[in-house]
Amino acid sequence: MENRPEIVDQAIDYFNQAWDLAESWLLSPAAWSQFGLLVLAYLAARLVARKLGPVITRVLTPTGSQTNPLAKARLFLLMFLPLLLPLLAWAFTGIGEQVTRSLFGSGAVIAFGKRLFLFLAVRAFVKQIIKDPFLKLLGRYVLIPVAALYLFGLLEPVTTKLDETIVPLGNMSFSLLFAVKFVVISGAIFWLGRWSNDQTRQAIKKQKEMRPATRELAAKAAEIAIFGVAFLVLMNIMGINLTSLAVLGGAIGVGLGFGLQQIASNFISGVILLLEGQATVGDYVELDGGEAGTIVKMTARAAILETFDGRWIVVPNEHFITTRVVNYSDAGSANRYEAPFSVSYDSDIEAIPELIEKAVAELDFVLNDPEECKPDCELRAFGDSGVDFAVEFWVNGIDDGRNKFTPRVMMQVWKTLKANSIEIPYPHRVVEMKAPAQDGA
Repeated sequence: MENRPEIVDQAIDYFNQAWDLAESWLLSPAAWSQFGLLVLAYLAARLVARKLGPVITRVLTPTGSQTNPLAKARLFLLMFLPLLLPLLAWAFTGIGEQVTRSLFGSGAVIAFGKRLFLFLAVRAFVKQIIKDPFLKLLGRYVLIPVAALYLFGLLEPVTTKLDETIVPLGNMSFSLLFAVKFVVISGAIFWLGRWSNDQTRQAIKKQKEMRPATRELAAKAAEIAIFGVAFLVLMNIMGINLTSLAVLGGAIGVGLGFGLQQIASNFISGVILLLEGQATVGDYVELDGGEAGTIVKMTARAAILETFDGRWIVVPNEHFITTRVVNYSDAGSANRYEAPFSVSYDSDIEAIPELIEKAVAELDFVLNDPEECKPDCELRAFGDSGVDFAVEFWVNGIDDGRNKFTPRVMMQVWKTLKANSIEIPYPHRVVEMKAPAQDGA
């Protein structure tokens, strides 16, 4: 048909070629011998894998609960055990291909079987070994299709077609093959950068001798350096001249100046916070807007506060610089609180301070060292119903609704007053009843 699309003609041509190839294989004794060698290679690989698999598992499985680097390396190698059978079949098939080519001068059937075993190995690698979601996605939609194209001998024509398809972009142009390579390589490089960043962050957080703010600053600096190097490596691999990105860089600069200035401001504010160390992870802070909580994480854009009831509040870093911030702690420093109480006017008020101070000092969370941190009971006022006291005490941490230091201290005060028969007063009211005046009185 004259109006038939070109792609249909190409599909029919490929189908006819495949049919002719299959027909020649079915009628060729050499093809049947290659098929026999292919089956033999698979059975040999299955036998060897059955014998070798348990041995490899026993050798690579760490004893007990070992967590040293050698044990982790052995567990890493053990992950690839599902590839044993297809790779052995691929290797034995390669040997059979050399034999058939030397005897018959051809080996198309067994070469196809060799590519088939390689495809099965790639499929097992993606489905059973890769655990990271991004890498699994990359393997499912890139690695497996490439292996399938290689299996049927279509990889070279497809890559040639993609390379010939040019996409214009302003003054620049690129081929579809370049775009596919860029997506795959950039994804792999930045995944490796993310993994390296996670490992570096964990190593930095283990350095307990460093201040929390210094650890956060070092982690952020390492993150910027890792992804900066990843970007430069990507540009070098893809052969992109950085000077050609000047126009794009100018557009990004204009965008930062107008639409992204708040993001840039928060990023710079985060760096300033890490450098100065005025607020860091573990501190309990209260902002001028009323937000209060413990800083559990600091990102490039914002700090995350955890409230008493477990809710998370995302506060932009800029707020820590431009507004008033009350920091109640410095990564576990001591803090002072007080517990008020009252006693009856009939009590011996001179003996109460020493009695309460001794009782509160017995609590395990109350600090008694240094001297100025010992509990201090003070007379505050003469109230309407009794004498008002308050005991001041110091603890390591924040009385943030989870530790509940003050209620435990007040319970200790209650027990002490009860044990010494000291009355805790309650309001008394005197009501006078007056009879109405009598007429003529």
